[in-house]
Amino acid sequence: MSQEPFVAPLLADAPWLTAGGTARVLHLLNADGEEARVVGGAVRNALLGLVPGDIDIATTARPEEVMRRAKAAGIKGVPTGIDHGTVTLVIDTHPYEVTTLREDTETFGRKAKVAFGRDWVKDAERRDFTMNGLSVDARGVVYDYVGGIADAKARRVRFIGDPDQRIAEDYLRILRFFRIHAAFGAGQPDRDGYLACIRGRAGLASLSAERVRMEMLKLLVTSGASAAALAMAEGGLLQALTGGVVYTGPLATMIAIERELGLPAQATRRLAALTVAVTEDAKRVAARLRLSNAEAKALDSMGHRWWRLATKDEANARRLLYRLRAERYHDRVLLGWARNGGDVTSMHWRALAELPQRWTAPKFPLKAADFIARGMGEGPALGHVLTLAEDAWLAADFPLEQAALAAIADQAAARISRDERP
Repeated sequence: MSQEPFVAPLLADAPWLTAGGTARVLHLLNADGEEARVVGGAVRNALLGLVPGDIDIATTARPEEVMRRAKAAGIKGVPTGIDHGTVTLVIDTHPYEVTTLREDTETFGRKAKVAFGRDWVKDAERRDFTMNGLSVDARGVVYDYVGGIADAKARRVRFIGDPDQRIAEDYLRILRFFRIHAAFGAGQPDRDGYLACIRGRAGLASLSAERVRMEMLKLLVTSGASAAALAMAEGGLLQALTGGVVYTGPLATMIAIERELGLPAQATRRLAALTVAVTEDAKRVAARLRLSNAEAKALDSMGHRWWRLATKDEANARRLLYRLRAERYHDRVLLGWARNGGDVTSMHWRALAELPQRWTAPKFPLKAADFIARGMGEGPALGHVLTLAEDAWLAADFPLEQAALAAIADQAAARISRDERP
């Protein structure tokens, strides 16, 4: 599978590699016959001119030796996955995941049996994509055994070796294929990889909801999320993950709206655009992906009667903003906008979306004491009269003048008194 290795000092001047915690870990492990290198995504990102992100380190040293050296150097070591060769070293609160070189002896999904080794080629060949199979040593010399540099330069996401075999080893690689392409790729997905993902899609059912959720939310905030979602839908992959209809058009519109308004990508909002037309969709997707409580509530709120916003004037919008508060209101407006024909230049929708920037909802000024002073006792009726008064205050467009507030309080108290008559 491997080719003649490409070796070149491509990152010799990278400051993140030659100083700080990374350099300290590499120095610690590059001694007494052992070797360590930064591997995977950090190398890929650096070659593409991007921030390295999480820094993962591979080493020939066994995990027990890594822990021993860390302790001797006064570095905190955490045995996060020591049975699989992984420990985490913490330097100045920053974690560095260190994993002993491995090679698969048996593969059956995430429970592959591995043996520790000292062969950098075999370690590279067990990884998923060629651009993730790169490593760099402390001098900045990049090692490429799988054609990753050429693929990275071409922005081509390609499986290492046989795509079907790589996918069968871990079906989450189907999602990772689309996510990595959406983040770093260009053009259409690699055809061999794409067809292998379609052939292996039945294996998605074996994945835990938590792992699918993590990959989906990461995918949705990439720059190529819309095209990736469309390719996945056309391959019958998204439907299998969400358990229902997907809406690639509203997702594309949501992304365009975010760009139009200068908003950062937001995963839950994009997930709603892709999967939610009504609140029943939100509940299904939340259960299917085991979303957090906050994510599930956000999806449910966005899906609740968003279509009414198409005809709301600003007075009605202010009342909704008061009820929902700014974040929930804003997300529902954006979902309504994304699902309402795709016009990202609509002045109506822009005005609704920007309402929280120009108007802040006041606090309801009436209190329980205002009604106790009008002869009401404590109990359920007091809560009821406050609700009636608040509704009337909203209908009157948030008046704050004392005369208007007194009239609202008097009318609410009088209504409760009438309702309580025998």
